[in-house]
Amino acid sequence: MIDRMIDRAALRRWRRSARAAATEKLSVLRGRRAEAQRLRQHLDDLIYVAEERLALPMVGNTSFPRPRGTDWSWRPQLWRGPLHDKGMSSVESHQMFGDEVTIFHDCSISELTVRQLRNLREADLAAYGFRLDVFRFDGSFLSVVLDLPPEAAQGVKRRHLIRLDTLIETESPLEIFARLNIQHGPNTEQIVCELPLGGSEVMVEFDLAYTKLNEKRAEKIWIDLIFEGPEMNQITIRDLAFARYPRAEI
Repeated sequence: MIDRMIDRAALRRWRRSARAAATEKLSVLRGRRAEAQRLRQHLDDLIYVAEERLALPMVGNTSFPRPRGTDWSWRPQLWRGPLHDKGMSSVESHQMFGDEVTIFHDCSISELTVRQLRNLREADLAAYGFRLDVFRFDGSFLSVVLDLPPEAAQGVKRRHLIRLDTLIETESPLEIFARLNIQHGPNTEQIVCELPLGGSEVMVEFDLAYTKLNEKRAEKIWIDLIFEGPEMNQITIRDLAFARYPRAEI
């Protein structure tokens, strides 16, 4: 209560000073201007941080639509919260960005930059996005590999569907493929889906019934996002989320 009373008194004082500025003595006005400038610096800092924290969506947000029966879901850290390193240039192959994402390519000279950016649009559910800027590209492939957590492989069955929801923006039309990899013992099962063109919001489902998965030996799952002909393009992945759920019984 005391703090509120002090705040109201300070507000009244600055209101009076603002009204009197047009007729105030210059010597007094000069001192009040200096005091106001010092105060404004702190207020600007407060407003900047507050707008960052209060902007939609919230940092750490893990909410997104999940199909009925979902028994595991996940949004990677890169899209949930800030990374220590916000970006990299001249990215080499096998370079990790955060703890879960790795970039692969076969360029002799890398003209690829990556960075994390803050999502501020009200429509965005993920707090952060991932941007790749590709300039000259003399390689034959570019892929972003995402390691799913161990929980994704625990209890996975051939009756499961693994769903990938993503929001991708590109400067120019681009073919993008998603490849699901499941390591079970010495073998690895792979399913490839092409992401539909013509819309930024994309959903694909990987049906494990079409694999020879040994359910008792499932160890690791990862996703490759493969970009065909990415030269002179900017690719922004605004969101990326996964859900695992059983196929509907027929």
